[in-house]
Amino acid sequence: MHIEGEKIALRALEPEDVELMYRWENDASVWAVSGTIAPFSRYQLQRFLDEQQFDLQQTRQQRLIIQTLEEGRAVGALDLFELDLVHRRAGIGILLADPADRGKGYGKDALEAVCRYAREVLGLNQLWCNIGAKNEASRALFVAAGFEECGCKRQWLWSPEGWQDEVMMQKML
Repeated sequence: MHIEGEKIALRALEPEDVELMYRWENDASVWAVSGTIAPFSRYQLQRFLDEQQFDLQQTRQQRLIIQTLEEGRAVGALDLFELDLVHRRAGIGILLADPADRGKGYGKDALEAVCRYAREVLGLNQLWCNIGAKNEASRALFVAAGFEECGCKRQWLWSPEGWQDEVMMQKML
């Protein structure tokens, strides 16, 4: 599967992506936004990759690698999770791993491409996400891709800096 935007392509996981995922998933600087509290082993990531071969109805999730069209360089990952084919919705998360790749339009392009895929191929009605209220860059990215804030969970996220609200966003496809 290959989904193209203007600047990026979204592709399925490949066996050689284990090392890339190992590096990204074990980057403690992004754990606060992903809810991760412990490192992943290569074995765990290989098992995750192996499970991606199963039907979406079984796994209820799909991870896609974001790569630049121009260079074919992997710059991040996009996850569809809690896929609900009865109610036709899924959660969405995105990571642009290297801060130098942020602000170049890759994230917005990836979100727009996956929205088309979710609507046209998966037949979904909506995508949703939850973002820490203080994560201004992520909130702006999702707004730029057409998501709207639809609620707030007060004091939902804990960090050493204290409690933080979590904003709920959704996009009707």
